[in-house]
Amino acid sequence: MNKFEALGLGEAIIKAINEMGFETPSEVQEKAIPILLNEETDIVALAQTGTGKTAAFGFPLIEKINHESRVTQGLILSPTRELCLQITNELKNYSKFVSGLNTVAIYGGASITDQAKQIKRGAQIIVATPGRMQDMINRKMVDISNIDYCILDEADEMLNMGFFEDITAILSHTPDQKNTWLFSATMPKEVSTIAKRFMNNPVEITVGHKNTGSKNVSHEYYTVNSRDRYAALKRLADANPDIFSVIFCRTKRDTQKVAENLIEDGYNAAALHGDLSQNQRDLVMKSFRNRQIQMLVATDVAARGIDVDDITHVINYQLPDEIETYTHRSGRTGRAGKSGVSMVIVSKSETRKIKSIERIINKTFEKKEIPSGEEICQVQLFHLANDIAKAEINHEIDTYLPSIHEVLESFSKEELIKKFFSVEFSRFHNYYKKAKDLNAVSDGRDRGADNEGSTRYFINIGEKDGFDWMTLKDFLKDTLDLGRDAVNRVDVKESFSFFNTSSEQQDAVVAAFENFKLEGRSVNVEISKDSGRGRGGSRGRSDRNRGGFKGKRRSDDFKPRGKRNSSGSGSSRESGGGRRDRRKRSDRN
Repeated sequence: MNKFEALGLGEAIIKAINEMGFETPSEVQEKAIPILLNEETDIVALAQTGTGKTAAFGFPLIEKINHESRVTQGLILSPTRELCLQITNELKNYSKFVSGLNTVAIYGGASITDQAKQIKRGAQIIVATPGRMQDMINRKMVDISNIDYCILDEADEMLNMGFFEDITAILSHTPDQKNTWLFSATMPKEVSTIAKRFMNNPVEITVGHKNTGSKNVSHEYYTVNSRDRYAALKRLADANPDIFSVIFCRTKRDTQKVAENLIEDGYNAAALHGDLSQNQRDLVMKSFRNRQIQMLVATDVAARGIDVDDITHVINYQLPDEIETYTHRSGRTGRAGKSGVSMVIVSKSETRKIKSIERIINKTFEKKEIPSGEEICQVQLFHLANDIAKAEINHEIDTYLPSIHEVLESFSKEELIKKFFSVEFSRFHNYYKKAKDLNAVSDGRDRGADNEGSTRYFINIGEKDGFDWMTLKDFLKDTLDLGRDAVNRVDVKESFSFFNTSSEQQDAVVAAFENFKLEGRSVNVEISKDSGRGRGGSRGRSDRNRGGFKGKRRSDDFKPRGKRNSSGSGSSRESGGGRRDRRKRSDRN
């Protein structure tokens, strides 16, 4: 018996659930679905982004809609076009075995006349952005005076975007006796105001604690001088070769600029913001979902439609104006039971904001340092070795082997390995050998150890052994037994990791891992060459002027030549057609 059946869902939805491969309800689904199915009530559900809220309200809504009537019975309001389309597509998938049920998306940037025609043909469920919905009400293109259910999805984000007046105006056209279901990641005062004004004794469901972040996301911050912010971003990307990330900027202008710089420096990047047309945004998101883009630079508003489960990192290039927005950003990673990392790049003057965010999300940030050039070289070298070890042999190369053997026959196995790896290693080493230390001087409130008197270690276990930075730190503390705060600056990669202790404990650390085995596998610890930091480094040209690079180059030059990314991330500023959903808004979308 599928666990969703126990929640009371009907045969048609269970069939769709089985086809989509869903097996176990998330916590918000487990709590909300039985209530919404069995009671006619208002509800406020607080749950972190990425916890399955769409299904939590979508399944009961589909069950309760009379699909034999063509009258509009349900209205779902969402903050952005992307999220509106995402919800619509999901509802269509959930209801694919429910005959006659029609769900229509209403959003800016598309023909309002075509959308009105779709509604006129019969739409039991409308999914809409507030601006376009209000526009259609004013033009008398839609009638929501007899709806039974109104759902406010991502309510906090809609209100944060300035849609309070639109939402209150839309709700004023709905009947008093309807049920209102409000779903939100956080509970700021504006959401409370809506709940008090338009809801009748709502049932409240909270997954975790109010405003908290996902338990699957670790939080870390890096302190740099403001002028080094972009160089720091590139180092973080180079130190994580398999990065698949969303990078958040505050404004459209900064979003476009950072994306263009990344593309120019050879990274697979693109921008996502409100100045792109709907077609451009669709192309960017398609490329991102297909992993043709590894680094998506986005504004908070545009990112509301991102529903991708495998994002490894969220990078806060700039902190948001509203602390609650950080919860939405970090919720882009650590989804579907997977772990993720939320990184924050801050200047010294911004470090106080970290404390404020910690209080809001009830999580602790770990202070980390921007990786040095030596450390990046080490990471990239072992990443290449792992890629080679996992590569499948293409036997079409057999034809060319005799000629290859002839060219390389004078070299020993060791010489060939050195030559092969030197191609990539030299590229990174030459670039980073004079790179300056980007870490800003501590303000005295940092939790990490000082570089002075600290030793950096390499250990040959990592993510594939089941570790993240928190579990590896606990393992090291238990194994070394050097004190609670002895181990710091833990960085976990796929098959290896780094950590620091004070130099006084160096001999004890090395001795502890002599002949050490973990589940039958030998665990080796070596002292990293880059154990000090900050001793060398040119103060001349910055990283940005030398051109960044990642493992996959399009040419041997540090700055790739020729064509730009064609998925809407270049210099095009074409705006979407029709009236904007977000009227009288600032540049921050």
